[in-house]
Amino acid sequence: MKIYLVGGAVRDEILKRTIVEYDWVVVGETQQSMLVAGYQQVGKDFPVFLHPETKEEYALARKERKTAKGYHGFEFDTNTSVTLEEDLLRRDLTINAIAKDDTGQLTDPYHGIADLQAKILRHVSPAFAEDPVRILRVARFAARFSDFSVATETNVLMRDMVENGEVDALVSERVWKEFEKAMSETAPWRFIEVLSDCGALKILFPVFHLNYKEVVSSLKQFCLVTSDGFERIVLIMQSTDSPKEIENLCKHYRAPKPLLEMVTLVMKYQEDFQHSMQASPSDLLNLLKLLDAFRRPDRFKHWLKLCEFVTREFFSKQYLLNAFSQIEKIDIPQEFLEKNDGEAIGEYINRQRLEKLEKLFP
Repeated sequence: MKIYLVGGAVRDEILKRTIVEYDWVVVGETQQSMLVAGYQQVGKDFPVFLHPETKEEYALARKERKTAKGYHGFEFDTNTSVTLEEDLLRRDLTINAIAKDDTGQLTDPYHGIADLQAKILRHVSPAFAEDPVRILRVARFAARFSDFSVATETNVLMRDMVENGEVDALVSERVWKEFEKAMSETAPWRFIEVLSDCGALKILFPVFHLNYKEVVSSLKQFCLVTSDGFERIVLIMQSTDSPKEIENLCKHYRAPKPLLEMVTLVMKYQEDFQHSMQASPSDLLNLLKLLDAFRRPDRFKHWLKLCEFVTREFFSKQYLLNAFSQIEKIDIPQEFLEKNDGEAIGEYINRQRLEKLEKLFP
């Protein structure tokens, strides 16, 4: 059985980066021979198997043939005659088309090592144009390897793909997945820049296209204060100042509900955050209730952090946090509990909170 380590693991080993996962390709075997050897089949579209001990993925070497537009429009050939070089030829970038055997010998038929040294993201073959997801992957790799540039001929090919409508066939969940991953990378603004350069941004993220300079500038700024992908997404979305367009974007890509909630809260109440130190006790209490701070304190504290990033009002965060901590817990008299009157209990808690705030901030 001829087994080779391929893809990102080999690339990252050469770059001396931490290897996240190991992918293997098997040459000269069949589905039946893999099962006999104890591997467990998991792939439906093409044979992928789990190693009986490590549970890492092993895929039969394959060739691909485009049959329709989009991510799923492919037929696969896993005949035993498929060579390692043919398997590597179907991969997206030269830096991901390097293989290593069990002796440590590298196979690099498409000069991926040279492109790693030159810091270039270059497509392996014209077959790159058959899968629109690869545009997103190039943009994400640019965000990860911030000092790498996209080869001119690769950018031209991506522009042609956009003009030919390949991007229109992308599955929304896959677009969002790549976007989320990119926002956690070292230089997430490169994802936006690469998509803009090839013309895909205005199709996939029209609100970012319309607010291109603000989005890129905001990302660069916010990357200095947070490495959290969720926070970066919230921050760049609010920087567009286009609530309706952002809502449409989140719905189209089925973004997680907590994300849209947080974007809405930051957009809607950041001015209240800024002016909180001048607010009356009743306005302070009303703001905390609007934010649902007492029932969702963790979300409230996250909102404080994000508003601090956006407004640069460093004293407002502590001011609101202090006010909240003083009135978060209210002791309820036994007489109210015995009556089991929810409305009366709520009115008592609200009154006690307001009185405390009036004493703290007269």
